Amino acid sequence: MSISTIITAAGKNSRMRKDQLENNLEVKNKLVLPLNNSTVIENTIDNVLSLDIGECIVVLGHYKDEIIEAISKNYDDNVKFVVNDPVDVGLSVSLLNGLQNTNSKYALCVTGDQPTVSTETLNNIIDTLLNADNPDNTVSVLRRRKTGLLDTAEGLGMPFAMNRNNLIEYIKNENDNLNPILRRIFKDGYEFWGIKEKNELELLNINHYKDYKHLLDIH
Repeated sequence: MSISTIITAAGKNSRMRKDQLENNLEVKNKLVLPLNNSTVIENTIDNVLSLDIGECIVVLGHYKDEIIEAISKNYDDNVKFVVNDPVDVGLSVSLLNGLQNTNSKYALCVTGDQPTVSTETLNNIIDTLLNADNPDNTVSVLRRRKTGLLDTAEGLGMPFAMNRNNLIEYIKNENDNLNPILRRIFKDGYEFWGIKEKNELELLNINHYKDYKHLLDIH
C-alpha cells in the first residue's frame, strides 16, 4: 500500500498525571485508561486498523512498559511497536522514528490520545490527500477552524497526512512540537486542506482528566 499510519504514544503524560494527583486518583497513563471495554490507545489503534493501509506503527517512549502491559489485544501481525531511545524527546522525534520504520510513499500521523477520531474521518483525510492535484505538495489535516483549502496552519496538529519523505526532511533535525513545523511547511507553499470532523467529539484530545471524564460521560 502507498500509505502507512504512525501513532505517537510516547509522551510524558504530565497534565493527566498532575490532575490525577490533585484529585487523589490512581496515577495512570492516559493511554491505558479504560474506554469501550478496552483502553484509550487500543481504541485509537483499532480505528486505524479499520483503514485500508499498508501498516500501523506505534511509537512508544515514556511509560512504554505500562502501555505494552495494558494492551490486551493481539496486534502481533499488523502493528509494529517502535521505542524512542532516548525517551525524553519532542513529538517531532517520535514521528521521525515512526516514519523511518516504513517505506510507504505517504503517511497518516495520529496521536494515541485521539480515540474519538473515527475511521470515516481518517479515511476522508487520506482520500483528500491522494485525490489532490499534487499529493506530494499537499497536507490533509483534521480541521481546527476552517474546512477546505486553508489560508493558515495556525493551531493545526494531528491527525494529518502528507508525503512521507517530504515530512522526514522537515523533521529530521528538529526536536519540537508539531505546529511550528506545520507552519513552516505551509510557508513553503504546500496546500493545506482542512477536513471536517464527523462530530464535535473528534476534536477532543485527552490531555486533562476532565477531557477523559467528558468522553466517558458521552459514551
